Amino acid sequence: MDWTVIPKNLQFLVEGLFISFKLAALTLAIAFPLGGLIALGRLSSNKWIYYPASVFVHTLRSNPLILIIFWFYFLVPIIIGRPIGDFLSALIAFVIFFSAYFAEIIRSGIQSVGTGQKWAGYSIGLTHLQTMRYVILPPALKRMVPLLTTQTILIFQATTVAFVIGLSEFFRRITLVAERTLQTFELFIFAAIVYLAICYGGSLLSSRLEVKK
Repeated sequence: MDWTVIPKNLQFLVEGLFISFKLAALTLAIAFPLGGLIALGRLSSNKWIYYPASVFVHTLRSNPLILIIFWFYFLVPIIIGRPIGDFLSALIAFVIFFSAYFAEIIRSGIQSVGTGQKWAGYSIGLTHLQTMRYVILPPALKRMVPLLTTQTILIFQATTVAFVIGLSEFFRRITLVAERTLQTFELFIFAAIVYLAICYGGSLLSSRLEVKK
């Protein structure tokens, strides 16, 4: 075994890890608010809003992420007449896919708040939007934090799926170095340690938030 392969290629691998973090962070920043809007649609009494939101959620949650990535990587360029690149394809697919999961987390969080608090907001003259903003969302978000933390970890883990369209994220760079140097064991052990450190750290944070809830 030759563990020097890791320091020799460390900059290349760290750059790939940065791409993984970037994809996960942008996905979280866009998919979470989008999921909030979809969650409100799922809670709407208007059937023209409720049914499209529900179809969106059930369709995305019933399909694997890799299929969604292929849709955008192969079909969108055909529709618009030009390629959109591997990173943008992955980002769009991730945002759409995970917004459906965020929508269900947010919907469940809102529904976990008792109706008594909602009517209390109405009783002091607050509108529906004001009641949602000042009365329902604060406790709902507090209850959602552990699940949101877990979902964030899952998003980071899922960045490895972008490997299939050639995105040069951390895991793809691990495999590229392994193919070139034939030091597969050392590199995959290193990758496992990196993912373990990041994801287990996130799990510990989620557990602490769960205890404080």
